[in-house]
Amino acid sequence: MMTHRIIQSPEILIIGMKANVSFNTISEDTGKLARQFMPRLKAIKNRVYNNTLSLQNYNDFDYRKVAPTMTFEKWIGVEVDDFDEVPEGMETLTINSGNYIVIDFKGSMQAFVKQWNYLHAEWLPNSEYKLDNRPHFEKLNLSYSPLNAINEEEIWIPIK
Repeated sequence: MMTHRIIQSPEILIIGMKANVSFNTISEDTGKLARQFMPRLKAIKNRVYNNTLSLQNYNDFDYRKVAPTMTFEKWIGVEVDDFDEVPEGMETLTINSGNYIVIDFKGSMQAFVKQWNYLHAEWLPNSEYKLDNRPHFEKLNLSYSPLNAINEEEIWIPIK
């Protein structure tokens, strides 16, 4: 049984960097984006938390139609209080308020993919919830690294 909680999230303001990616290239493209963003993290003065966000902004996501070549926006960023100071070369994203299912995940990258597939293929279709058309993201703590055998993160999936 998957441990989860439902959170009514207020509007979330993000400052970060984005790229158009596909499921074929997401690992490589996310690495490139993170290597551009992370050295500049301290330039963002009005951060809300110490964690970073790995965010997928799909256009009307439907798990049944996912294909390796499907493209979407991938963001690496942080939550901020306001957009008063946006460092050069970074962009802003506003996530509308709404409900999220939040899963505390601990495991390998392979286990993350397995969990993600289970959530979309099994859990959601058999729950009382439907996907909402807002960004999906993971909250990553400071110790997160794709090189770690095991990472801890929160998986946030928009629901209605």
